[in-house]
Amino acid sequence: MDKIPKKRLQEILPGFKDSRVMVLGDLMLDHFIWGAVNRISPEAPVPVVRVHKETQRLGGAANVAHNIRMLGAMPVLIGLVGEDDHGKILVGAIRDLDIATDWIVTDAGRMTTMKTRVVAHSQQVVRADWEDTRDACGKVLQEIMERIEGEIDNVQALIISDYGKGVITTEVLGQVLEMAKKKGTFVAVDPKESHFDLYKGVSLITPNQKEAGQAFAKPIFDMASLEEVGRGMLEKLRLQALLITRGEDGMSLFESDGSLTHFPTMARQVYDVTGAGDTVVGSFAVARTAGASLKEAALISNHAAGIAVGGVGTTAVSFQELAEDLNRFTED
Repeated sequence: MDKIPKKRLQEILPGFKDSRVMVLGDLMLDHFIWGAVNRISPEAPVPVVRVHKETQRLGGAANVAHNIRMLGAMPVLIGLVGEDDHGKILVGAIRDLDIATDWIVTDAGRMTTMKTRVVAHSQQVVRADWEDTRDACGKVLQEIMERIEGEIDNVQALIISDYGKGVITTEVLGQVLEMAKKKGTFVAVDPKESHFDLYKGVSLITPNQKEAGQAFAKPIFDMASLEEVGRGMLEKLRLQALLITRGEDGMSLFESDGSLTHFPTMARQVYDVTGAGDTVVGSFAVARTAGASLKEAALISNHAAGIAVGGVGTTAVSFQELAEDLNRFTED
């Protein structure tokens, strides 16, 4: 499937503005140092980067929320920051992008997650991480659960953005998935950690090819191994759908009815895949709540990812960009 009929696109896209999606997960600040390399350090065999500028962008669950907001939908963002300068910068950046910060919890004893990437000539040279990976507990955990309970009835979908930085714990997952199940809420998971067994019964999981292979303890190296892993995970976790992203080979959607659909990559050029998974899960959830079928939502997210990887650094795709790209491939 590589096209959506024009009539269906006209039915789905207007619904984006009415979509309200809870994003629960690890908030990060992506810090970029941009420069150029023209010599090697005399102190050690490493490149010397002459810095031109610094920028900061939303990362992790915050970037998922950014993608959702850029598509015209409304994210309900729940996560943790520390009571530090990085946390203040991150919350300010979220607010500046017209995303509500009412549901973000501040933990005075926690360091805000920040990833610093040094980029020279559009290539990442090194990355430095500030992070606290302890599980949320006590009063902080209670505050997270109160925010979830207060909003779960007001959203059409829930995205769990798990980067292993303390928000997505066994206790939190058990409670939030039970709430979503009772309401019949569409639940999508972007798994970056080895918590796969905890996601049994969710609507959708969106691992990349490496993550899926590791979770199923079988590397994916050809179509046969892809199908074995995909169908095996779908059955083992009792999923409605499994979307495996495969880089330059596109995406593969496994559905509980036994169907398998391959989507060729829509990327015209690839500069950076940072944050592409956030774009995929965010656009899929918004499309699904707007009335798209699983296949249609996968195709829409494939187009969104193709746009996102064409930029350097975490990138959010706008509604206009996505609509224009989809209309280029539409059919009567």
